Formats: sequence, C-alpha cells, structure tokens
Amino acid sequence: MALCEFELIQRYFTSFQQGSAVVTGIGDDCAELSLSPGHTLCTSIDTMVEGVHFPKKVDVSGLGWRVLAAAVSDLGACGAKPLGFCLALTLPEANEAWLADFARGLADASNAFGIPLVGGDTTKGPLCLSVQVFGETPAGKALLRSAANSGDDIWVTGTLGDARAALDCLEKNSVSVHEQHFLTQYYRAEPPLKFAAELIGIARAAIDISDGLAADLGHILHASKLGAEVDLSRLPVSGALAQSYPREQVHHYALTGGDDYQLCFTADSNARSALRKLAAQFDIRLTPIGGITGGRELVLQCDGKAVDLDVYKNKGYQHFQ
Repeated sequence: MALCEFELIQRYFTSFQQGSAVVTGIGDDCAELSLSPGHTLCTSIDTMVEGVHFPKKVDVSGLGWRVLAAAVSDLGACGAKPLGFCLALTLPEANEAWLADFARGLADASNAFGIPLVGGDTTKGPLCLSVQVFGETPAGKALLRSAANSGDDIWVTGTLGDARAALDCLEKNSVSVHEQHFLTQYYRAEPPLKFAAELIGIARAAIDISDGLAADLGHILHASKLGAEVDLSRLPVSGALAQSYPREQVHHYALTGGDDYQLCFTADSNARSALRKLAAQFDIRLTPIGGITGGRELVLQCDGKAVDLDVYKNKGYQHFQ
C-alpha cells in the first residue's frame, strides 16, 4: 500500500536531531524557535526543480545534502548562526527507496551544519524541493551586500569552479578520479558556516557564491554602488580543475560556474592578519582576489593584462533568460 502524506513524514522526517533553539518542532501547525537575547531572525528560501537544478539521473542521497547546503549557504553569507529549517517536498510518487536515500543525505547535512528540521509540507506533483532556513545574528550586525567600501580587499573561501565541472560528467556511468572530485563538490558542498559567523565585526559586505563569482560579486557592487578589480590568476581552484581543463576554461568555470556555495566578502585591508588567523582556526582556504574601487564596474586582469568580461559569454546563472 502506498504511503499517505503523514506516514511519509513520520517514517522519514521525524527522527532528525533537534537543536537547543527548537521549542516546538515537527507535529504542530507551526514550529517555535527561540532567539538569543539581542539577536534578530534571518531567513531565506531556496528551491530546486528536477531538470533545472539537477538531472533526472541523480545521486539521491547527494541531492538531500545539496538542497540543504544551498539554503544554509545564504545564512553563512549574512554571518547567521543556523537555528532550523523547513522542507517543502513535491513528489510524483511516494517511492520509499528514493525517500530513504534522500532523507539519509538530508539528515547527514542537517547534522553536519547543525541545523534541525522543524517542519514543512509534502504534496504530489513534479519533483521539486524547497528549503526555508532560519538563523540569528546579533541585532544590527548581519553581513549585507550593501556595506562594501572603496579600498576593501575582496576575499573568497574554498575553491571555485568544481561544481561547474561536475556538469560535464554528471550523467556518466563511470568517472575519473578528477571527475569524482567534481561530483563530490557538486553534491556535498560545505558552506563555511562557523567561519562565516565569526566574520561579523571583521568583514563588511558578503554574499554566497551560488550563481557564479562574477554574478554574485556583481550583486555586492550594485548594492554598494562601487566597482572592483579582480585578478583571474589569483582565483582559487582545485588541482583537479587545473589539471583537467585549459587555463582560460578554468578561469571561465571559476568566474561564472556557480553552485560552489562558498563565500565572497570584502574587508578593510587592516583586517588581513585577523582573517588569516580566523581561516587557520577553522581550517578554511581563504584567498584575496582583488579590491573594491570607486568605479561602478567589475574590471578583470590576468598576469598584469586586462581581460574583457565579455569573453565569458555566460556571466553567471540566471532564470528566465
């Protein structure tokens, strides 16, 4: 007999670990979350649709991890501490093998990111996954896109471009060692949440890298009404990416690929020492890639030579294009 909605929830989504901020979790009409004194609520929602954000032939457990990683990355961009998340799950059918794999990956991510599942909804229809996350920051201290200053350094965490490279091998039956690395980065991204929370008071503007560095840094520039200079030769990339593609394509993937779920942020040059110490404390790869300018454009260079951004026809993912 097919599972009904409430049996599905009970079997696969009620055993997740709960956090100290959860007053009331799954089982009531609303969840209750407790904020720390002097803190404000941060919330964001992310949706993934089959055929748009992931293929039909998908690592289901990896998808469970990925959908939560994408959502909590937005909390990291604001320096927020995770409190809880809700899942809206639209399924064409209640396939129990699929649900078991998905719930396992989601639970692994929930535990890794320290964010409990506190509610949601299930319905029948084309496969679609929506996650709404809740976090907290000290009142008035959240990292915002609009806070960059001319003269700030621009930093990024982790490496860029691997998730884009995964699209080249996503549906292969067998993959190389390098391709397996790309797939791991695609399905098991690790947004630097604890590091991000410690950036409050050090960083100025921040954003998560989900649509590609050029597009996401562009959002900071637009909100802050400033420009930037970025050195492509300083973009942090994995050995697997550097060894798998020509240099210009490596730069293309790192600049415009998206789905990295790392941080791009700006900070005063006087913060360099503190940032490097913080990165070492959390074992985070942290790379300065350029600086904020008084102009209004993103200017690229490589090895001391100007590079036209129009060379990279895709400047980042956008829906409805």
